[in-house]
Amino acid sequence: MRAAILSIGEELLRGDITDSNAQFLARELSQLGFEVRRVTQTGDELEALTAELQASLAVADLVLCTGGLGPTLDDLTRQAVAAALGEEITIDEDLAREIESRFRSLRRRMPVSNRRQAEVIPSSTPLHNPNGSAPGWFVRRDEKIIATMPGPPKEMQPMWREQVLPHLDSLLPGHRSVRSLMTFGLGESRVEQLIEDLIGSRKDVIIATYAKEAGVQVHVTAVAGSHDQAEQLADEAAEDIRRRLGIAVFGLGDASLSQVVGQLLDERGMTLAVMESCTGGEVANELTDTDGSSDHFLGGVVAYSRPAKEHYGVDPAVMDEHGLISAETARSMAEAIRKGLNADAGIGTTGIAGREVVEGKPAGTCFIAVSLNGTVESREIHRPGNRKTSKQYFSQCALDLLRRQLLRGQGGETCS
Repeated sequence: MRAAILSIGEELLRGDITDSNAQFLARELSQLGFEVRRVTQTGDELEALTAELQASLAVADLVLCTGGLGPTLDDLTRQAVAAALGEEITIDEDLAREIESRFRSLRRRMPVSNRRQAEVIPSSTPLHNPNGSAPGWFVRRDEKIIATMPGPPKEMQPMWREQVLPHLDSLLPGHRSVRSLMTFGLGESRVEQLIEDLIGSRKDVIIATYAKEAGVQVHVTAVAGSHDQAEQLADEAAEDIRRRLGIAVFGLGDASLSQVVGQLLDERGMTLAVMESCTGGEVANELTDTDGSSDHFLGGVVAYSRPAKEHYGVDPAVMDEHGLISAETARSMAEAIRKGLNADAGIGTTGIAGREVVEGKPAGTCFIAVSLNGTVESREIHRPGNRKTSKQYFSQCALDLLRRQLLRGQGGETCS
């Protein structure tokens, strides 16, 4: 089957945001065996949007749209689909009540404008959105399919996986089973090197690697004559990959390091505290983004200056001898916060997220340390470049070091 992707929003045309949705969907479609014939962006103008939809339908069996599903007057994706297909829009009252219920759960009154998000056409099936207020559409008309999804990736990707894919499964030949393994601490080229003989070794199992912000994802798609056969093929391939990559595999699907670390701490009945300098609270932010984090995360401090570090228990003699940016200071930070908050584990981070040289250390240098089970382990990390992305990477490395400490004895490479 042929496919097209249409990303909608003036912010894309202005360059305010990067179109990560199109990249994600193109990869997903390729894994499913679709031939992607067209990838376009358009703004929030009804006539232009309708024309782009019609052009996409002319060359593709499946058109995936992202964006333009909000409640404001310039969110016109629904109107454009209706115009392209010549159908009338009505309000689905059940859907309107569902949207209103979400607002009530947030203790907010639903604006009248949000009723627009409950609009449907005769050939559409609503796609529910538990992560936001904008439902999508799955439309089948004249052997053509249009799926509309929200623009924010955190809403679009779950809707794609949980609702659009099941609709498509019945239209594709054979039975499919998918596995995704998340890794950290190995670059994409290293991951490919370790599994290169598995990639392309058989036609019924497609293996692909994708570099993501939180590591490298290895995606497996197995196709077989029955569901059970596809499941078995996917499980076997995933297990082969896991054996090759070892402890670098930290989770399945879209699992985050903070989720995995939290689960490991909960399983062991352990608690965690953090003291951050160069990461500026990113580690604590990652940890508290996970549901149930209060069961294991006691708290943290951003001790950016020397006086702040001393105030929270970092040994002044260590900083005098080794400097603020050193493995020794990171280790002292991890120990101090662990003891200060009476936690089972402590994380310390110190370094240079910016572009300047400090204490003779090059920009993009970070020292991370983990205090756990009577020992303190540290790593020196290098990631020069953008301050924000460096902070995020250092934070991921700190969580990964703790994960490996909790799984000590299983071997594997770590951050570098």
